[in-house]
Amino acid sequence: MYIETVPNRHSPPCVLLRESYRVGGKVKKRTVANLTHWPADLVAKLRVLLQGGAAIPSLESAFPITRSRAHGAVAAVLGTLRRLGVEKLLSPRPSPERDRVVAMIVARVLWPASKLATARELGELTGSSTLAELLAVESVTADELYAALDGLGERQEALENALARKHGGEGMLLLYDVTSTYFEGRACPLARRGYSRDGKRDKLQLVIGLLCTGEGIPLAVEVFEGNTPDTQTVAAQIAKIRGRFGLRRVVLVGDRGMLTEARLREDVRPVEGLEWITALTAPQVRALVETRMLQPSLLDEWGLAEIHSPDYPGERLIVCRNPLLADERARQREDLLRATEKELDRIGAAARREKRPLRGRERIGLRVGKVLGRYKMAKHFQLTITDDAFTYERRADRIREEAAVDGLYIIRTSVSAADLAAGNVVSAYKRLSTVERAFRSLKSVDLQVRPIHHHLAGRVRAHVFLCMLAYYVEWHMRQALAPLLFDDADPQLAEAGRESPVAPARRSPAAQRKVQTQQTEDGFPVQSFRSLLRSLSTIVKNHVQPLDPAWPAFDQTTRPNPLQQRALDLLQVRI
Repeated sequence: MYIETVPNRHSPPCVLLRESYRVGGKVKKRTVANLTHWPADLVAKLRVLLQGGAAIPSLESAFPITRSRAHGAVAAVLGTLRRLGVEKLLSPRPSPERDRVVAMIVARVLWPASKLATARELGELTGSSTLAELLAVESVTADELYAALDGLGERQEALENALARKHGGEGMLLLYDVTSTYFEGRACPLARRGYSRDGKRDKLQLVIGLLCTGEGIPLAVEVFEGNTPDTQTVAAQIAKIRGRFGLRRVVLVGDRGMLTEARLREDVRPVEGLEWITALTAPQVRALVETRMLQPSLLDEWGLAEIHSPDYPGERLIVCRNPLLADERARQREDLLRATEKELDRIGAAARREKRPLRGRERIGLRVGKVLGRYKMAKHFQLTITDDAFTYERRADRIREEAAVDGLYIIRTSVSAADLAAGNVVSAYKRLSTVERAFRSLKSVDLQVRPIHHHLAGRVRAHVFLCMLAYYVEWHMRQALAPLLFDDADPQLAEAGRESPVAPARRSPAAQRKVQTQQTEDGFPVQSFRSLLRSLSTIVKNHVQPLDPAWPAFDQTTRPNPLQQRALDLLQVRI
C-alpha cells in the first residue's frame, strides 16, 4: 500500500490510499481510502509507517537536538588569537601543551575562572561551548592545565621578547605603570603586607608592573613582592628594555611617583639613549611658583608653555593648566573643608556640653586626629586643644598657596624639541591612561586576575602573564570591533579635534553620535565589549540525532544575524 497525491485543476489535490496488484502480468491499482480531508501531519505519519519507518509525534521531532553549545564567541576569540599569530608565538609546532595554553587564554577572555573551573568548562560532559572540541582538549584535567601554565611561565621571557620584536622598534614610546592586587591565603613568597589599591588592607598584596607600547599594546608584565615601592621596579624594566629587548633608543614614560628624581639620577640618566617623560610632584610645582619661575601669564591660548629652570638642567619643563581641572579641585577642596569643619564642630560641642563633657587633651586630640586623617585636611587648619576646650580656624594662607597651583601640572622630559614638540610631550604623558585602562580590564572589568589563589611564586607570575596574553587578544578585538562598541573607532580623529593637548579628552563626533542615538552608522544597536560577546554566544552548534537509525548524526551551526555577522567580518573570522 502507498499514498498517492492526485492533482486537480481547479481544486486542492486529492490524497488517496492505494494498493497495487498484478493481473495477467500487468500492474493494477485500486483506491482503498480517500485521505484528502486528513491533516497533513497525519498523512505524513502514515506515509512513514507504510515505508517501514517508526511512527513519530511530528515531522520536527524526527530530528531531535541532543546538545547545544555556544560557538560564536569562541570562534571570535580563537579566530582573533590565531590571526594575531599567538599560537605560533607560543610554539611553532602543534602540541597538547600549546592547545591547553590557548584554551586557557580564550577561556580567560570569555569566562575568567579558576583552573579547576576552566577544566570543568572544557570537559566533554560539562562544557557549555565548543572550545574544547575546536582545540581537542575535551579530556583535560586541572593538573594538566597547571602543568601547561608552569610551562608558559618558563617561556615568559622568550615570549615577551617576541612581542617586543613584533610591536617594538628603535625610538619607540614605552609606557610603564604599576598596580597592586590582593592575594588569597598566606603561603606565597611574593605576598606581603603593602599598600592596597583595591581597598583590601587586611589582605596580603602583590605588585604588578606592566610595560606597553604607546598605543597601549601590552608587551611585558612582572610581579614583585607586595611591599615593593613603585620606584624600585624601574631598574628591572630598564634592564628588560636594554638587555632582553635589545632596544638602544627608546622614550620611557612613567608617572611622577615612578620616575622620581632619585630614579632618574641613579637608574635612567646613566643609560645612554634612554630618554624619559614624567611630571613634577606637587611640592616641586609649588617651589617653582614661589621662586617666580612659573607665572600664569606665560601660558598661551593652549594652556601650556615651555620653560627652563636651573634646578632642572638639561630638561624641558612643559607647564600645563587645565581650567576645568582647576575648578574641580577647588570644589573638592571646599567640600572636604566643610566636611572637616562639620566633624570638628561636633568635637567642639562635645567639649562644651554640660553633661558628660569631653575632657582631656589626649582624648580630644585623638578624636580630632581621626577626623583630619579621614579628610586629609590637617594642613589647612590651625588647632587649639586644651584639657577642657577645642577651637580651630582655617589657615587662609595655606589654602591660597594650594589654590595657586589648582589645575597646574608640569611635564618634565629629556627629549629634545626637535624630536618631540611640547604638545606631543603632553599627549605622550597622558597616554599612561591606556595602562590604567589595561589594569582595570585585567583586575576587574574583563579578565579578573584577582583574587589570586596560587601559592607558588612561579605559578603566580605565570597566571599574571596568562592574563596579560588574554588582554593582548582583547585589545586587538576591541580595536577591530570599535565601530560596534561605545569605543571611539578613530582615536586619531578625536585627538585632532581637541582644542589643545591640555584639554580633556573628548570623543570624536562619530562616537558622540553613537552615544546619543545608541546606534552605529550601520544602524546596529551600540554594544559594550561584554554584551557583544554574549550576543555572539547565541550562535550555537547543535548536535542532531535523527530518530531514523538509517540517518547518521550531524552537527548544525545556527546562522549569524546581521549584527553578529558584522562583528565577525570586523574580526575577519568565519563561522
